[in-house]
Amino acid sequence: MVRVPLTDEERSRGERLGLVLRAARASRSMVDVAAEAGISVETLRKIETGRIPTPAFFTVAAIADAVGMPLDRLRVACDGDPAAFSQAS
Repeated sequence: MVRVPLTDEERSRGERLGLVLRAARASRSMVDVAAEAGISVETLRKIETGRIPTPAFFTVAAIADAVGMPLDRLRVACDGDPAAFSQAS
């Protein structure tokens, strides 16, 4: 199976997702959040840095739950400016 390359918008959306999740994690360590979400620290790091721009839904849901962010709020934050989200949190 050949995977279709991601568009610039898809990559940008993945970077926004990572920034929003990083801001929501705040001062908590990656180790703590990854353990609570049931994922590896490396997976969390890659999502936060945009290296995994299209993570699985259940992975995103687990991270959002671990940082106490409802999915609807996460979606709204990713649609806007993540810098504004991190300042307002």
